[in-house]
Amino acid sequence: MAKNVNGDVQSVNMLGAGTTIKGDIQSNGDFRIDGTLIGSIHSKGKIVIGGTGNVEGEVVCRNADISGRVKAQLTVSELLTLKASARLSGEITTSKLSIEPGAKFSGTCNMSESGARVDKPTLDGTQKEREKSA
Repeated sequence: MAKNVNGDVQSVNMLGAGTTIKGDIQSNGDFRIDGTLIGSIHSKGKIVIGGTGNVEGEVVCRNADISGRVKAQLTVSELLTLKASARLSGEITTSKLSIEPGAKFSGTCNMSESGARVDKPTLDGTQKEREKSA
């Protein structure tokens, strides 16, 4: 087990190939997905989606390496890496993006320094206020 900068023990978690989870995952440590997740995953660490991994839903983490299939809304605060075998469809918000030749991406990408979501600009260059639900 690794220790983070605060000296806390960080666990490395895994969803194995052939396993499907429907629901939401919250983790303080790193997480590797080689199976299927239908739902959301929120991690304070790194998420790795292996070549057999499949995620449908939402991914929120510090760093991510994707080799498998993802149909999701991704929010990565630092570095998102799409490996050559990655197949991604969705909305990305990140501060840094690396795409290897061969990776397929369909959707939108918003890059900001912090990887935080920002309002989308309108055609006239002003920021569109996000709709608020009552």
